[in-house]
Amino acid sequence: MPGRINARTKLLDAAARLFYANGISATGIDAVVAEAGVAKMSLYNNFENKAGLVSAYLEARHEEWLELYRVRLAASQGAEAGVLAVVDAYIDHAEAGYEHGFRGCGLLNAAAELPAGEPGRQVVAGHKEQVEGIIRSHLEALTTQRQAAALAEQVSFLLEGAISRAGLEGNSELLHRAKAMIASMVRAL
Repeated sequence: MPGRINARTKLLDAAARLFYANGISATGIDAVVAEAGVAKMSLYNNFENKAGLVSAYLEARHEEWLELYRVRLAASQGAEAGVLAVVDAYIDHAEAGYEHGFRGCGLLNAAAELPAGEPGRQVVAGHKEQVEGIIRSHLEALTTQRQAAALAEQVSFLLEGAISRAGLEGNSELLHRAKAMIASMVRAL
């Protein structure tokens, strides 16, 4: 049937809303199933357990950010604009209009709840490493690999700090300020 949303998608969408708004630990399986409007067995037909759902949520969140970045990158030209496309993707994320307001990076929020060694923490670390790598690749068009790597690390740290603080304040203002700082750093090359 065209237009019909499958149970897996409904469960992931519900988990995304609830995990972001309330946290992973505070959100039980029953709440996700109720929010999704599916039978509880649908959860276990699609995910081994809650940990499987959390992993799928983190992967989906990563892909969601990559898509925001791809859209921004497609509208940009040049290496400096490529770096700023990364920042703009974070701003788009912050301005997405979440039901209970912006709470910062959903991946970092999730990682803070997961115990050390939990596979989900590796998903988050991989995302953050990929973002820094994207920044570095744009900077390599402007300077040496060594300088690009050092500046990419600085930009990444500035961006992560800005999104954390923006989440505490519930708006994107600090991300806009970080973008201006990052643009100055890149122009200084």
